[in-house]
Amino acid sequence: MLLKLSGEALMGPGQYGIDPDTVASMAAEVKAAKDTGLDICQVIGGGNIFRGLSKAAAGMERAQADYMGMLATIMNALAMQSALEKIGVSTRVQSAIPMAAIAEPYIRRRALRHLEKGRVVIFAAGVGAPFFTTDSGAALRAAEMGCDALLKGTSVDGVYTADPKKDPTATRYETLTYQEVLARDLRVMDASAIAMMRDTGIPIVVFSIREDDSLRRALTGEGTCTIIQDRA
Repeated sequence: MLLKLSGEALMGPGQYGIDPDTVASMAAEVKAAKDTGLDICQVIGGGNIFRGLSKAAAGMERAQADYMGMLATIMNALAMQSALEKIGVSTRVQSAIPMAAIAEPYIRRRALRHLEKGRVVIFAAGVGAPFFTTDSGAALRAAEMGCDALLKGTSVDGVYTADPKKDPTATRYETLTYQEVLARDLRVMDASAIAMMRDTGIPIVVFSIREDDSLRRALTGEGTCTIIQDRA
């Protein structure tokens, strides 16, 4: 399975950057899931350090802003790699932008081989091109790796009718179809990512990464989450 984390999830209680305790806690969640026998790969956003789209809206040239955002995902990937290897989880970072001194280049067959050997693979730098979000990168890598599911860890425990932080009347969906997400403009992931998951038939599980043991519980069906897939 592929675990997609927002960069903001790494901030912990802070307003910016990387909180080591939070990263260590998330690494422990990944290890617990890995110990059940799963093959796991990850994509981490960069919004805790730099968000290209918001900077472009503020006047920066969009392509340049997006490349800066990709570099932020590299930093987050290295932080997660360090935390995982500290607790004994063999990890590789593959970057869509060549960075030979710190990460492997993204090579699909090499990534598959790492997974076969029981390593966690962290895909960084999105798809290596501007105008695509890390959600699109996560969907693409999940399809390329032949994942059975894409799990998106967020700050809320699923997909709601509105932002639950702003609207106390918002209600959570238990299940949705890909088309319902697109038609209702729910924005849990960008439209291109949802469309790719629909075309490949990979379910999306949206859950709160901020709760203890949340990843394992989402995987076993014990936790609170929203599942996006085509209904039989």
